Amino acid sequence: MKDEILKRILAADGEAVSGQELADSLGVSRTAIWKHMQTLQEEGYTFETIKKKGYVLTGVPNSLNPTQIELFLNTKQFGREIHYFDVVDSTQTIAHKLAQEGAPQGTVIIGEEQTAGRGRMARMWESANGTGIWMTIIVRPDVTPQQASSYTLVVAVAVTLAIKTLYKQVEPAIKWPNDLLINGKKCTGILTEMQAEADIVQALLVGIGINANQVASDFSPDIADIATSLRLEAGEEINRAALVATILQYLEQFTELYVKEGFISIKALWEQMSCTIGQRIEVTTIRERFEGIASGITEDGVLQLTQDDGTIRTIYAGDIKII
Repeated sequence: MKDEILKRILAADGEAVSGQELADSLGVSRTAIWKHMQTLQEEGYTFETIKKKGYVLTGVPNSLNPTQIELFLNTKQFGREIHYFDVVDSTQTIAHKLAQEGAPQGTVIIGEEQTAGRGRMARMWESANGTGIWMTIIVRPDVTPQQASSYTLVVAVAVTLAIKTLYKQVEPAIKWPNDLLINGKKCTGILTEMQAEADIVQALLVGIGINANQVASDFSPDIADIATSLRLEAGEEINRAALVATILQYLEQFTELYVKEGFISIKALWEQMSCTIGQRIEVTTIRERFEGIASGITEDGVLQLTQDDGTIRTIYAGDIKII
């Protein structure tokens, strides 16, 4: 009921909405409408009450409320079902459960705060309240598990394009396989996990963490020198709902292309956006550490490294550091 009231007031685009008309059309009392309006005010929405006319929206919080995201959404599937939480341990955990229960492609789990956010290799990811974008999208592509290994690179392209579309002064660069850097500092991490049987992908769980509106003092001393936010780089507050909707639009578009034509159709675009290719890097795997020039990626998104003796090594997984 509250969300329906909010939708109607947002759709009024600054015009007054009658409390009595809301009550009549929704089949509730004026008192019920008033109580929902009080709740919306507690959530950060501000209204002016005009006698004999109704409520006029005067201020909107920078929220990830599904109603806010839907204002900017232009997709067929992605983001059409959103599970929104004020606080959640990890959106990935909830996504695993919902995917097993049959949640449709494009389902989004999003939280204002994560208490146990995580990145690759079970690392912690700082996910403070109301500052970033912490979400997981359930994707069900018709590809094999082997093909799905390159999907993280597809996601990186979609997120990069979304940021550049809304904030043209910002230049994110993709660090293989799953980070976005701005001026050498990390602003985004991507974690893709798979549910599969034999040669069938049941679901890919695409976790995206974006530092959106943090200021410098929001970062802990451990990461202050290596992390940044879109706000710091763009010089303005980030509309998180608009950015989420734009990411979902690009992700739906590139997922369709990826399923139809494979990663090869997106490979050149990824390479244009990469800050890894052509750089000297240090690679750390479970067993060893070595370095060389990142010379390219394969049609499956696997990193190729040329060592000083000319040997070409294929990197399927590992941490890399640009040196």
